[in-house]
Amino acid sequence: MVSKEREVAIEAVLKASAVCQKVFNTLVKGETVIKPDESPVTIGDFASQAIVSITLQKYFPDFKLVGEENSKALKESESLRKRVTGLVNETLETEYSEDEVMQAIDRGTFEGGSSGNFWVIDPIDGTMGFLRGGQYAVCLGYTVNGEITLGVLGCPNLPCNDMDENGPKGCLFIGEKGLGAFQRNFGSNEDIKIHVSSADTTVKAKFCESFESSHSSHKDSAEIAKLLNITLPPIRIDSQCKYGIIARGNAEVYLRFAREGYIENTWDHAAGSLIVKEAGGIVCDMYGKPLDFSQGRQLINNKGVIATNGILHNQVMKAIKSVFKLNNVLLS
Repeated sequence: MVSKEREVAIEAVLKASAVCQKVFNTLVKGETVIKPDESPVTIGDFASQAIVSITLQKYFPDFKLVGEENSKALKESESLRKRVTGLVNETLETEYSEDEVMQAIDRGTFEGGSSGNFWVIDPIDGTMGFLRGGQYAVCLGYTVNGEITLGVLGCPNLPCNDMDENGPKGCLFIGEKGLGAFQRNFGSNEDIKIHVSSADTTVKAKFCESFESSHSSHKDSAEIAKLLNITLPPIRIDSQCKYGIIARGNAEVYLRFAREGYIENTWDHAAGSLIVKEAGGIVCDMYGKPLDFSQGRQLINNKGVIATNGILHNQVMKAIKSVFKLNNVLLS
């Protein structure tokens, strides 16, 4: 039986994906804000988070939400505030006030932790990809006592079939603890079970990494690929779409080595990591430790992120150990 949380998460992500597509087609100069960490946030990020928050509140009035965005920038700009409110009302066919939309966005200020149930939202993961017409994802995870038990990714620009750029695009990835992983194409109600690649040799393996070299070291990934005799060029795309293509077998390895001192945010990995695990893969940090979502809004106990099809996992971890000269690396 499908859980209520799963049904609601799918509804929320589909609606949020729709507003993102609408924003991309109509975005004008001045509707993007630069945050203190120099990352961009668009009116789509705000509208997406508001729509997810409002949808969750409809079914779970007491819900808690760890979200990437807050309404500070909107409160400082009447034009952006009106634009976001208009997008939310147009998408949901409702008449929420500006204050109600701001409150919905700010439900995402929950700090998370190791107890209780709460949601984790990245309203547009891969904003740079979104802005250039590349890959991005609406990412929603559900956490029970510090463990991710449900993940839904909305990937509006991702090809539905393998990585065929000429075919139909737009799909959901769904993972629920103990129930497997699925893909649902936009416009369909059919959930198709997916599984990681069965490739057992690195020679023909494909690896994916961040599109932006500022997000992950391409140099380190290239060294590891060389050590593993991976000769195919990397698949470089933004967002948690990378977890989706690992989960459905388009690639075998995902490598993310962030700059020194960077701590990963929970919303950047919550949904996608569960989907890969439910598809039969393994997700860990560069030391082989599972990602720890029980410590609040960041993965303070982890460094780097590795996802594999499981079969090649130990080979990948040994290569990482060699390249980074690590002593204590856990193998599966």
